[in-house]
Amino acid sequence: MAYVMDTNEEERVKGKTVEVGRAHFETETTRFTILDAPGHKSYVPNMISGASQADIGVLVISARKGEFETGYERGGQTREHVQLAKTLGVAKLLVVVNKMDDPTVNWSKERYDEIESKMTPFLKSSGYNVKKDVQFLPISGLLGSNMKTRVDKSICSWWNGPCLFEALDCIEVPLRDPKGPFRMPILDKFKDMGTVVMGKVESGSVCEGDSLLVMPNKAQVKVVAVYCDENKVRCAGPGENLRVRLSGIEEEDILSGFVLSSVVKPIPAVTEFTAQLQILELLENAIFTAGYKAVLHVHSVVEECEIVELLQQIDPKTRKPMKKKVLFVKNGAVVVCRVQVNNSICVEKFSDFPQLGRFTLRTEGKTIAVGKVTDLPVA
Repeated sequence: MAYVMDTNEEERVKGKTVEVGRAHFETETTRFTILDAPGHKSYVPNMISGASQADIGVLVISARKGEFETGYERGGQTREHVQLAKTLGVAKLLVVVNKMDDPTVNWSKERYDEIESKMTPFLKSSGYNVKKDVQFLPISGLLGSNMKTRVDKSICSWWNGPCLFEALDCIEVPLRDPKGPFRMPILDKFKDMGTVVMGKVESGSVCEGDSLLVMPNKAQVKVVAVYCDENKVRCAGPGENLRVRLSGIEEEDILSGFVLSSVVKPIPAVTEFTAQLQILELLENAIFTAGYKAVLHVHSVVEECEIVELLQQIDPKTRKPMKKKVLFVKNGAVVVCRVQVNNSICVEKFSDFPQLGRFTLRTEGKTIAVGKVTDLPVA
């Protein structure tokens, strides 16, 4: 499956996914866009941009002896991905135990149960409600077993649950407001008979002929055409991955992380905001204090930032602010702080638009904190 989704030569030669691959498939009731995000440590920023567009996460875990253990142990990639997925708003998770046909596994129920029992407490600690929002199922990607149709009892006698496509069909995706103010973070842009931008609509609807703003630089643009999965459409609503052709702006004046937004209620553009952060794992010997610098990832924005002030620490048990003044915090702490960036970025309060108000902080290739925007400066 990965080989098919890895579209460029580099990925196939290395045998690793680097970019976020896109593909479309349909079941009888639903149209899906697959965003194949890389698992390898060096490409986590790409994984963040993929996960930030997703509604459902399919976490593929290898049942092969030794492979599950490597991804799951401290510092392994499976752990980081689950924490990131939760922060980036992937509310529902399918944990797919792959390679069940491997000679070391042979569709063993014991091995499947072992993986499920090890993953469950960890998924809980990352904030997932395992009973409600997580589903485990066994597959063999190579043979296609239990993907489109249920696995044959002669191969796996103990599995009575759904196959992958059935499970995907049953998941309820988050509601987005088609009548809300229009918001589409721009992931990519190119020239094609004008300027074309790509992204996923997080709120509102867009139609041919609409006048919109490209924020933060307030450029007024007109929608010339809207494409959804290669097909030209007149209008499109929230949740769709689109390509939109614009007039009134040059391709070089748009950066990834800009947001296509309604004129009446444009998205706020700020250089500072207040956020609640959960510190995951700082680099060794680092303390988190005012003056701490990191790279901020929020929807499709990647921007250097600095923590300018720690406002209060939150007690993880009571979820209420602690009384004493906070000067620095360590791993695991939850803290409210002021974050500053060099260039204007488009964000929303988490309470208004969760998809545009949650972010991650990374340092030297490692995710050190996840957070949500709690307040924006008054314009």
